[in-house]
Amino acid sequence: MWNQFFLLEEYTGSDYQYVGKLHSDQDKGDGSLKYILSGDGAGTLFIIDEKTGDIHATRRIDREEKAFYTLRAQAINRRTLRPVEPESEFVIKIHDINDNEPTFPEEIYTASVPEMSVIGTSVVQVTATDADDPSYGNSARVIYSILQGQPYFSVEPETGIIRTALPNMNRENREQYQVVIQAKDMGGQMGGLSGTTTVNITLTDVNDNPPRFPQNTIHLRIPESSPVGTAIGSVKATDADTGKNAEMEYRIVDGDGTDMFDIVTQKDTQEGIITVHKPLDYETRRLYTLKVEAENTHVDPRFYYLGPFKDTTIVKISVEDVDEPPVFSRSSYLFEVHEDIEVGTIIGTVMARDPDSASSPIRFSLDRHTDLDRIFNIHSGNGSIYTSKPLDREISQWHNLSVIAAEINNPKDTTRVSVYVRILDVNDNAPQFAVFYDTFVCENARAGQLIQTISAVDKDDPLGGQKFFFSLAAVNPNFTVQDNEDNTARILTRRNGFSRHEISTYFLPVVISDNDYPIQSSTGTLTIRVCTCDNRGNMQSCNAEALLLPAGLSTGALIAILLCIIILLVIVVLFAALKRQRKKEPLILSKEDIRDNIVSYNDEGGGEEDTQAFDIGTLRNPAAIEDKKLRRDIIPETLFIPRRTPSAPNNTDVRDFINQRLKEHDTDPSAPPYDSLATYAYEGNDSIAESLSSLESGTTEGDQNYDYLREWGPRFNKLAEMYGGGESDKDTS
Repeated sequence: MWNQFFLLEEYTGSDYQYVGKLHSDQDKGDGSLKYILSGDGAGTLFIIDEKTGDIHATRRIDREEKAFYTLRAQAINRRTLRPVEPESEFVIKIHDINDNEPTFPEEIYTASVPEMSVIGTSVVQVTATDADDPSYGNSARVIYSILQGQPYFSVEPETGIIRTALPNMNRENREQYQVVIQAKDMGGQMGGLSGTTTVNITLTDVNDNPPRFPQNTIHLRIPESSPVGTAIGSVKATDADTGKNAEMEYRIVDGDGTDMFDIVTQKDTQEGIITVHKPLDYETRRLYTLKVEAENTHVDPRFYYLGPFKDTTIVKISVEDVDEPPVFSRSSYLFEVHEDIEVGTIIGTVMARDPDSASSPIRFSLDRHTDLDRIFNIHSGNGSIYTSKPLDREISQWHNLSVIAAEINNPKDTTRVSVYVRILDVNDNAPQFAVFYDTFVCENARAGQLIQTISAVDKDDPLGGQKFFFSLAAVNPNFTVQDNEDNTARILTRRNGFSRHEISTYFLPVVISDNDYPIQSSTGTLTIRVCTCDNRGNMQSCNAEALLLPAGLSTGALIAILLCIIILLVIVVLFAALKRQRKKEPLILSKEDIRDNIVSYNDEGGGEEDTQAFDIGTLRNPAAIEDKKLRRDIIPETLFIPRRTPSAPNNTDVRDFINQRLKEHDTDPSAPPYDSLATYAYEGNDSIAESLSSLESGTTEGDQNYDYLREWGPRFNKLAEMYGGGESDKDTS
């Protein structure tokens, strides 16, 4: 009977809120029973009077926090504390009141709808929630209404779906809209609670606008020298749409320059780039007119009624004159010439012209980097190419030249063209042996035996291929040549038996000729050695001396013995030469080169004032000179009796004394043919410095010419003045 109690939420009274009363049939009102409460909120939120069983709530309860509480009640004997009845469970249910307004999960919604949509097109649905009990009254029944955004949009009251309220809303006129939606509980009746939210609606673009050129005519300029592919300029049409709805394609649909120009659509900028398709020529045409069309690439069929989604404009292109380089009549030239032509022969002519209206004369030249050997030359006026050196196909079959054409009035403006010269073959080379042939014939060879197969090569390359003929220069009694007619020939013996002792080597002249015109031939000599062979024809030895040597020695052993003998002979010769050289070694050794027998003492004299180095009196008194002594600078080989020469008078000058000694040495047969250098500090009166060598004794003063000293440089100017001046003084006197 008491398993459920009801309690209003949000009680605002000052006393505890009465919930209900528990009562047991065993309660006689004498206070012997005690009521006990347990479960959700027992003792804190809910309390019970132990004697009467009255239950109270101690504070305000919010149904939205907890809608019901489950508790257990029991009556026990106060004295024995034993239950008089089994424990019973009951529920306290909280009655709802309208204390919560509807709320939206988002404060601001974002939505979009295509422009030009029909009325009633769904945009977005918004939903509000109410925390009140939907099963009790209308506290949680929500109704939607629009507070802002009319007359463009509307909202369904029950569902919250926002729809378009006007037809053909144009994004190009207005793109953004803000709509405020209200949700109110109590079914929207007076006194209900409400909440609002904002919906930002964007009109998305559709292709409802065609492209439009801002100008009817566009003028562009381009120099005539612009290469193919050069961008001349751009055209651009505007489109009120955005994104892919504004994408367009440009094309040239008409005009007198449709084959001279191209137009390319630039995707990122939506421009049409006009480029050169063919080379331009100011002298040929100076103005071109094009009709350019721009058309949308993504057209919505729903809006065909708005008209064609394309537009056209006129583009006029003016070609500007420039000083153009010369133009050759061909992109490249190929000349063929035989290799035997004479020097100075014209092999071909290149032609070029000035494309400008002024028609300046052209000067031709060869790029010498392509003709380093200067085999060709070109006539600067008419472009004729001729040879300046002989041609040889076997050295170079192709010559790749580069010809430069320049205007005489503007030499910097040049053009190049490739000229390919092919050298045609002429039969100017005689065939020769293909390799060196080491040919031998066995002593026991028989007549008609094959001893060698020969072949030939030819530097020429005839059109019909190589064909060689082999023959002997003269009839040979020992050998013959048999032509195999396949550019090879066989060398055969003509008799039986050969002897190394009689003839060890035969020389066989073979004539090789070709079949081209003019016929070329050469004679190759085949060296045939006579060798001993075994029964199978294998060569054993080809030297005639081999018969005199023991049969047990091999060729390698013979060579080793010969080398040892040669080495011993060389050692003996060197030993003898060294011994002979020691006999002729001079007694006085010098650190310098002694080939002139100059003795170097490496000490410096004291000059003319130094009288301690030698006795000058000896020079002044020749009679005091001792008997002639033998030379000490070399080892004497033959002893000659020295000749006694008469002494010079006491008043004889030193110069006369020296001349006498020179004459004595010139006539002395015992003196070796060496120069001895003696230094005399005293020159005598009016002496002229001359060579004391016996080699110069036969010369006169007039034989010497010292003018060459002036050509030796500044260091020899003083000597040139001394000796050259002396000669001039003598001449003048």
